[in-house]
Amino acid sequence: MSEGMTGTSRPAKDPHRPITLRGDLDAALASDPAARSRAEVALAYPGVHALWVHRAAAKLWRQRRYLAARLLSQAARAATGIEIHPGATIGPGFFIDHGMGVVIGETAEIGADVVMFHGVTLGGRSMNRGKRHPTIGNNVIIGAQATLLGPITVGDGARIGAGAVVLTDVPAGAAAVGVPARIVPSSQCVNPLEPTDPPATPSSDEVAAEPREG
Repeated sequence: MSEGMTGTSRPAKDPHRPITLRGDLDAALASDPAARSRAEVALAYPGVHALWVHRAAAKLWRQRRYLAARLLSQAARAATGIEIHPGATIGPGFFIDHGMGVVIGETAEIGADVVMFHGVTLGGRSMNRGKRHPTIGNNVIIGAQATLLGPITVGDGARIGAGAVVLTDVPAGAAAVGVPARIVPSSQCVNPLEPTDPPATPSSDEVAAEPREG
């Protein structure tokens, strides 16, 4: 799918607009240059399937039909490899590209027009009840394999680099890169899909000290 996607966010839309199936399909078309039609997205995109099942599970959760909600969410997990707790809150225009390995916890909140790639975790750092998962603002891009833990807040328009481990708040318009993540200007995270901490290059002294065969 969109392995070459840059960090440019989609055009801003009303974050309070109604959530519709067509809107979900259009979000995928806007975010993934590999998508060719709404029919293709509707039939072949597991991220969209997981989102649609989540909407049904979340409705059951709000009705306090907790077991039915969890069973439905687990069925979606088995079918798509994407686990979204039915208690999570997700706004319009959300798109999960590829999707495999995504985990979104119970008290996570996701704003409008968020793009998330495979392997992302919105997890907790506490075994206590209450708010324990991240809150994601509008127009946020979260790169592949990023891990966001605890009741942190990611501001509107922020970018989370691929592989980043985020444990603190990320201001609006900023970027979080590295392990553990550090906050940098968004210009330093042009493509959230690229690894954010390249392997360290050994110094000349370290190279000279390495044993040589023969």
